Amino acid sequence: MARAIQGWSPFRELDRFRRDFDDVFNRFFGSAGAPAAEFVGAPAIESFVENDKMIIRADLPGIDPKDVEVSVTGNTLTLRGSRESRQEDKERDFLHREVTYGSFERSLTLPNGIKTEDIKANYHNGVLELTVPMPKELTSRKVPIQVGETGRTSLEKK
Repeated sequence: MARAIQGWSPFRELDRFRRDFDDVFNRFFGSAGAPAAEFVGAPAIESFVENDKMIIRADLPGIDPKDVEVSVTGNTLTLRGSRESRQEDKERDFLHREVTYGSFERSLTLPNGIKTEDIKANYHNGVLELTVPMPKELTSRKVPIQVGETGRTSLEKK
């Protein structure tokens, strides 16, 4: 099959240079641990309070829940894990690569008064969801607003 002639593109050349540089870097540092290009950054996390519970969700697509550890030390919750590469021995010439492999770690500070034994973890469709009951003293309540004289504050009355 004949290849089409492509015009020169500085962006394509920069991409080729980056891939070549990554290959050299991985060959040089690859035996001393995980290659730099295979480091998985911290997973995306969202947290919110709903029905007197703190909900923490971490996106962990493609990661086996057996490769994830959740620990609590004091009021710091830590997620650790790894995504293992399923590479064959033959070299590949990737056209596009955004998936990274290796280990990750993410820590969050929990509110004081959390009972760590009450934390529940559930993994579904690549999302780890932690449910943390909030202490009664930290649950929110509405503060009623009293309407007074119009146009005057309590400081102006003195």
